[in-house]
Amino acid sequence: MPVAAATPGASREAGAGPGGSLVMVLDSSGSMADDDGTGRTRMESARTAVGSVVDNLPEGYPTGLRVYGADRPRGCADTRLVQPVRRLDRAAVKRAVAAVEPRGDTPVGLSLRRAFEDLPRPAGGVVGTRTILLISDGEDNCGAPRPCEVAEQLAREGTGLRIDTVGFQVKGAAREQLECVAAAGNGRYYDAPDAAALARQLQRASQLSADGYRFRGERVVGAATRAGAPVLVPGQYLDTIGPGEKRYYAVGLDAVSTADFSVTAVPQPGAAVDTFDALRTSIAYGTDSSCVTDTARFYQKEGATPLTSAVARIPAERGTRACDRAGRYWLVVERESKKGSDDARWPLELVHGVEAPPAKGVVLGQSQSEYGKGGKDAVLPAGDPRDVRGGTGFNDAEELGPGVWRDRILPSQTLWYKVPAGWGQQVRYDVEFGDEPTVGRGVATYSYGATQLFTPARFPLTGGGEFTPRTMYNGRPSAVRMGGVPVAWTNRYEYRSAVQPVHAGGDFFISVTLGAGAAEIAQNARIGVVLRVSVLGDELAGPEHHAAVVAKKKDKRGNSSAVGDSSGTGGAGWTGIAAAAGAGAVVVVIAGLAFVRGRRGRAAQTTRGSA
Repeated sequence: MPVAAATPGASREAGAGPGGSLVMVLDSSGSMADDDGTGRTRMESARTAVGSVVDNLPEGYPTGLRVYGADRPRGCADTRLVQPVRRLDRAAVKRAVAAVEPRGDTPVGLSLRRAFEDLPRPAGGVVGTRTILLISDGEDNCGAPRPCEVAEQLAREGTGLRIDTVGFQVKGAAREQLECVAAAGNGRYYDAPDAAALARQLQRASQLSADGYRFRGERVVGAATRAGAPVLVPGQYLDTIGPGEKRYYAVGLDAVSTADFSVTAVPQPGAAVDTFDALRTSIAYGTDSSCVTDTARFYQKEGATPLTSAVARIPAERGTRACDRAGRYWLVVERESKKGSDDARWPLELVHGVEAPPAKGVVLGQSQSEYGKGGKDAVLPAGDPRDVRGGTGFNDAEELGPGVWRDRILPSQTLWYKVPAGWGQQVRYDVEFGDEPTVGRGVATYSYGATQLFTPARFPLTGGGEFTPRTMYNGRPSAVRMGGVPVAWTNRYEYRSAVQPVHAGGDFFISVTLGAGAAEIAQNARIGVVLRVSVLGDELAGPEHHAAVVAKKKDKRGNSSAVGDSSGTGGAGWTGIAAAAGAGAVVVVIAGLAFVRGRRGRAAQTTRGSA
């Protein structure tokens, strides 16, 4: 069965239609009239914090405000939408919150249910994260409906729903209830012991909603068994997967080409996960046989991050194995989740690419299996960093050249960059997490900072024992080093997972992640990161032995870039994403105003496999 066609009218660029949206639910019960310890009422501090949130949200991001306990001294039906969820009107939200006075009870459960109804459903095939951000200084005192049960029900019914909670000067049962609501609602609990923390945590939660992963691809529904699996051609696709599910997709492969298959799952950032929750991919053939399998795990319990698993069918040089034959194969995706982990369906972005063999008679260069000058002791660029803003995922990753770059990152967030590298070149970089003021509670709290390097075919690289791409973070400076071996066509015949995938030039992707626990450490809403990036080695004109060095010119940023024919002898490049881009892809927005960058001319060459 052929893959389903793109939904009419569903192809979208940045901000071109509904996607993510946010409704803040503000506790306006009588206790919000209490002094917050600064001489101001809790409500006055909340008004200031909400104003700061809307000032920092992206232009036009759909935002609304609901309150409870504001209209009468007593009553468990006292909840009202004071600003509808629509294109952001900063002045209107500020006027609405300024008019709210704390009076009554705390019907949290009912308000959550109404807030879900306030959020617009994405139209035209676009799927977005719809966020409920609950700000409260106490627990529900109405009894029914129970807030945790409501959150769990809404999370099951509302695909892409996220419920974050901020506890303003709460403890005991009130904090436990807010933590329960966030966990059941695929979100995070943020603790705010004072007014400054309230403003900081509200900014984090709202920005995380607005800066979510932008998906791109053609919709497809994988089958539960091999029978009836949709047939994929090289391209980029979108699906979802639930806990314990397995999805099958059929492909037809010839006997000589390399077939790449990468899958990225994107849970809600910071949602509950176990260390060993897994995303597994494999390529199967026959009735019960498998060619290759890869398993990706979170390896931390702080909260969910994007997770990528990838496999390749690489025909042996002599073509004598069962998996070398031409015929029908199945690409298989499986999700494993421990009890207590996020049980929402995860969006999947699947990329299938095919690499043709070189022309007959071409003598290929030898494999490049050592890091050499690109090892952990490589000298990287120094000097003043230039400001950059990382993308939300593979599709809008910000391009970096060699140099020093500065960005800022939220707890639970992953930022994305891309670095072009051709035949014979290797990417090498460091990520430094900044020296930041901490909340200073006198208790040692640790989170982590991490990075991942991906090939143009979106294969995650392991570091090969040379690099450790994760470090503890407690507000003090810390760094991780990462890199890949030089690009060589024959690397595909090496067995090491740090070498085999590095067999085609193009845009190499860098992800940088800050752990969710950093929300309890850093005083500023975002923390600073610095990337020191090098691309080592001369770019060669192709993968053949004694290939010529490509001439260089300066790009608009003053970086050296290669020009000339880098398509590789015999068209030995990675062509999967280029095929998808020409097929009229569906753009899916996960949380926010999507921004899909136009490909540069050099990135559109098939050997660069640029998304």
